[in-house]
Amino acid sequence: MPRKDEIMNHTIIRNKRIILIVIALSLSGLIVLVTGLASNIASAQFPPPSSELSAAQISASTNKTCSLPPSLIKIKGTPQQTEGPYFVKGMPKRSDIRSDPSDGLVQQGIPLRLILHVYDVDNGSCIPLNGSRVDIWHANSQGVYSGVNDQSTTGKKFLRGYQVTDDNGIVRFITIYPGWYQGRAIHIHVKVHTIEGLEKTLEWTSQFYFNNSINAQVHTQPPYSNHGPPDMTNEQDGIYAGASIDGLVDSNSGKNLMLNLTKDGQSYLGTFNIVLNSGQSSR
Repeated sequence: MPRKDEIMNHTIIRNKRIILIVIALSLSGLIVLVTGLASNIASAQFPPPSSELSAAQISASTNKTCSLPPSLIKIKGTPQQTEGPYFVKGMPKRSDIRSDPSDGLVQQGIPLRLILHVYDVDNGSCIPLNGSRVDIWHANSQGVYSGVNDQSTTGKKFLRGYQVTDDNGIVRFITIYPGWYQGRAIHIHVKVHTIEGLEKTLEWTSQFYFNNSINAQVHTQPPYSNHGPPDMTNEQDGIYAGASIDGLVDSNSGKNLMLNLTKDGQSYLGTFNIVLNSGQSSR
């Protein structure tokens, strides 16, 4: 029979093992808990847009009314602005442009949904323009564009893409609120192509702008705050304050290119009616 001291030693060893197992399980649970909390915090900060449209989005996406502001009644169309140096051909057809197809990395920032209505104008009436290609591209939260050699992003395609308008002339994008870069107010580039057969019948190019106060507020939050506050308002931007490239507006053409922006939970919804004149072209 085992001696009394042997029994005690076995008991002590067994208890130590039990304690070690309990500690290991506790640490494992703590790691899972911390990981879960970190994931929850990250998703709470910048949650992905819901797959279901909110009431505001439904209203915007089903609003087929094309209204020409008084300033545009004479010129019958939305003014064009310069394409800029960072347009890249051959971007993917997609609605969510936040990721880069090469590595799957998603650009971080405040989610922004865009609902764009494209119309052709005919004697003051607006006709939804279906089947037209709409490209958008813009800088990330730190003011960096993809596909740009001098920004070391050649071959990248984040925050770029295109959609084709549906029967109601509508395209929808999911992106992030753009950041700023030196010398420009915050903006999104947009280009519309219409094609019949193999022939391009229209190319319209412009830029969208955001409210100055919302720009400032967004840049108090990470990751935008890492880059600092915007160094320029819309009115200080030469392209915003200048004439349109099609000669339709002599000055402050950017006033006609402000996104209709609304807060939607922790995201933003931007809508715009692009009203084209069949005689307009930036070619």
